[in-house]
Amino acid sequence: MNSAINRVIRDFVAPMFRRPKGLQVAALCTRGTGDDKEVLLVTSRGTGRWIIPKGWPIRGLASSQAALQEAWEEAGVKDATAKSEPIGSYGYDKTMGSGLPVPIETLVYSVSVNELENDFPEAGQRERRWVSPSEAANLVDEPELKSILNGTTA
Repeated sequence: MNSAINRVIRDFVAPMFRRPKGLQVAALCTRGTGDDKEVLLVTSRGTGRWIIPKGWPIRGLASSQAALQEAWEEAGVKDATAKSEPIGSYGYDKTMGSGLPVPIETLVYSVSVNELENDFPEAGQRERRWVSPSEAANLVDEPELKSILNGTTA
């Protein structure tokens, strides 16, 4: 009897209480080629963990352009070009102001960086660092993002 009730809860009741995934866009900022290729990481404002610049879509901008805007605000990426199609995606749980975690799907856009500015909107709130793709993969927490970073060496 308990297993039947557990199945009903798992299969029918629990899905009704799941929140839909939110969508964010991210900029995988790189410079250099081959063995000299580097990835730009920034720290998150809340926990200080290493991430790539990301944020919510911006009305009126293509997702790749919104990712570029986030790269500017969070890392000072000034002269850069974003690919129009995402190179992958990763999921994570974002803790909202209410304290509840919300599942987020993040589309990742490849951004080729030519120049960084030192004066940018979140300059005093984040650290930024250029690292090899393999080091970046070791520094971030999300397994799917680690996979994307490990595929960036080409």
